[in-house]
Amino acid sequence: MKHAWILAAALSAFLVPAAHPARAEQPAAAAVLTTGEVKKVDREAHKLTIKHGPITNLRMPPMTMVFRVKDPAMLDGLSPGSQIRFHAEEADGGYLVTRLLKGKGK
Repeated sequence: MKHAWILAAALSAFLVPAAHPARAEQPAAAAVLTTGEVKKVDREAHKLTIKHGPITNLRMPPMTMVFRVKDPAMLDGLSPGSQIRFHAEEADGGYLVTRLLKGKGK
């Protein structure tokens, strides 16, 4: 009887999924914001040209490029030279800004 209990405990340790460290880090990685400077605002096309630092979740080095914005209201108050922090994701064959904070602050 004692051996059956030990065997059951040992087997359950392999069958019960443990918290996976990589999964625990995913939400934090998804929330990483990149610092950038607005170079151009295209309100009609809902696009921003941003000179940005490394975008870690996209494994992208610093560069200047065009992004679509998820919500056109994100463009309110932006002009060339505006300092921003943003989160971008790959979507529909391009890159989409899904979160945007004006200024370099958190």
